[in-house]
Amino acid sequence: MMKSIKVLALAAAMLTAGASHAQEELKIGGIGPLSGGGTAWGLALQRGIQMAFDEVNAAGGLKVGDKVYTPKLVMYDDKYTAAGGRSAADRLINADNVKFIIGPIGSPSVLATVAATTPAKVVLLSNGFSPGILKNEAKSPYNFRVVDSTVEFGPPMVKWFRDNFPQVKKVALIAPNDAVGQAVIPQLETYYKANGFTVWTELYDRGTKEFTPLMARMMAQNVDALDLNSNAPGESALLLKQARQSGFKKPIWQIGGPAVDEMMEIAGPLAEGFISLNVFDFGSPQSTKFVETYRKEFGSGVINAQTPMWYNAAKIMMEAMRRAGTATDATAVRDSLQKLEGYDAGLYGPVRWGGMGDYDVNHQLLLKFWMVKVQGGKQVAIQALDPEKR
Repeated sequence: MMKSIKVLALAAAMLTAGASHAQEELKIGGIGPLSGGGTAWGLALQRGIQMAFDEVNAAGGLKVGDKVYTPKLVMYDDKYTAAGGRSAADRLINADNVKFIIGPIGSPSVLATVAATTPAKVVLLSNGFSPGILKNEAKSPYNFRVVDSTVEFGPPMVKWFRDNFPQVKKVALIAPNDAVGQAVIPQLETYYKANGFTVWTELYDRGTKEFTPLMARMMAQNVDALDLNSNAPGESALLLKQARQSGFKKPIWQIGGPAVDEMMEIAGPLAEGFISLNVFDFGSPQSTKFVETYRKEFGSGVINAQTPMWYNAAKIMMEAMRRAGTATDATAVRDSLQKLEGYDAGLYGPVRWGGMGDYDVNHQLLLKFWMVKVQGGKQVAIQALDPEKR
């Protein structure tokens, strides 16, 4: 009888110990455009985050303190709009009870999301180029930007363009007539004029498909180059394609994106010679395993360069939780994120936070980026640039 009691007690203890280490589901929100002109970016965001979660779950889960979590992505489509971003954020915060959100992409959606996440004290890792995303009145902001914006990559890119295209004197800037265009165009005008260029600008309604009349007006201005700046992939590709079809043979490039693969896919041979930036070097040694994993999960289609960027963001978020010792206290995780300098998620090198001079807070992740050109139907890296060397 005594032996049976001891056996039962041991079994109960083992069950209790097992239960204490049972994994808990950890919901992490995702917001991005899964429809409309920014779909390529939204899919890149969703897939990058999912790859990071799959990786940690395959290794046994996310170990935080004495708990083990199974990260789960709860993803909503913001349709690349402010209303969609706010709706998705409200749903994640109030219905799904998340404390951490990755995304969205695009200033209108991000600004609307920040308006919901900041008062709710929800940590947000996003990517929109408006300075207001980081430079706001919140005393303890919970939002971080996980890739360089126009403020970081604009000045070195314009200097590079000036040095490599000395024949260009007048540049056309064409952008959507919304928060994106209204924020980015003045910035770029300043950078171009500081480097001796003159600028012609025009805004269009987001969702426009026919740009031929706009191209005629642009060519009448005798511009020497067209900058597609921060247009979404679908609209950038149409602008590029229709500019070439209209007979514009001068340089076309983009201080924004990145979406070179999508541009090539939509514009076809007319993308030849197009120049832009890319936030990831798929020719680097560290990219090999990442690309192999992507192919296994998502097939042989185009890998948007933002996919590794959002993978990197998700890894940074989880590392901050590990170091904070909590996956529920958003303030502690925010504080941990701010101290994450030097952590290397494996693709971009050590974390570098900047932004104090531009946004009054060091919540801007600084990433090296590459100038690329479409040559022979392929994307070729020209030169690496550093956002800190403006």
